[in-house]
Amino acid sequence: MKVDEITIDDFFKVDLRVALITEVKEIEDADKLVELKLDLGEIGQKTVFAGIKKFYDPENLLNKMVICVNNLKPREMRFGISEGMILAASNDESGVYLISPDSEAQPGMRVS
Repeated sequence: MKVDEITIDDFFKVDLRVALITEVKEIEDADKLVELKLDLGEIGQKTVFAGIKKFYDPENLLNKMVICVNNLKPREMRFGISEGMILAASNDESGVYLISPDSEAQPGMRVS
């Protein structure tokens, strides 16, 4: 599959950070979305809506380390404002898998 190439300068525009999920809320009226509160260390906290409801039990998400797109423009959604995005791998056959850093990573660390 051919994908659009980007330059290294394009890549450096994306601010990827380690984040700790500190709160998970199920959204009753949403089939796919959960509301996540993320701790990004000194950067602060963010609210992110993620389409992972069918693949993760909320209890298993609490205190999980993930990778967050920190500088994504906030997006108004039906359930609130999403201030970023968490990274996951997926395909049609097997589901969604959150991308997590090694255990020594700390909230707010830059991913490069």
